[in-house]
Order: sequence, then structure tokens, then C-alpha cells
Amino acid sequence: MYWDVVDARIVNHLEFIVTFADGLSGRVRLLPSHLQGVFAALKDPDHFDRLAVTEGFVSWPGELDLAPDAMYEEIRQYGEWVLS
Repeated sequence: MYWDVVDARIVNHLEFIVTFADGLSGRVRLLPSHLQGVFAALKDPDHFDRLAVTEGFVSWPGELDLAPDAMYEEIRQYGEWVLS
């Protein structure tokens, strides 16, 4: 799919650049207010730094991932996806 993630690289804690299969790329920022529930683990910089691309998803250990289709649409429209 065109929204499959092919690369992600960390810029800062809670911020990374993502590239999709069709070449679209943009910034993803997770605001501290989003770090609740399953996302609370990402408060730990060491855990956040374990970001990986797995089968087209941005993911972290513990079966934590982000929806690539929603990420793609926000980046296509606004150049970035801010999770608040």
C-alpha cells in the first residue's frame, strides 16, 4: 500500500520523520498529553528510541504501533501529524 511506512528516524524525543512507500515524508510529534494508557511507555526516552518500522508500521516493543493510514493522511494534508 502507498501508506506503508518504509523508513522512520528519530529527530528528538517524541518526534520523528517518517517516509512512506510512495515517497511522501513528514514529521510526527507526540505531545506529552498523548502519552497515556498504552502510550505511557513512550515517556521513557530509552523506550521511545526503540522505534522501528515493522511490516509497514511505526512500532515499539510491547505491540505498540501507530496507524499508517491516519499518519499518511495528516502528513499529506499538513506536512506533519501531531498526536495530542
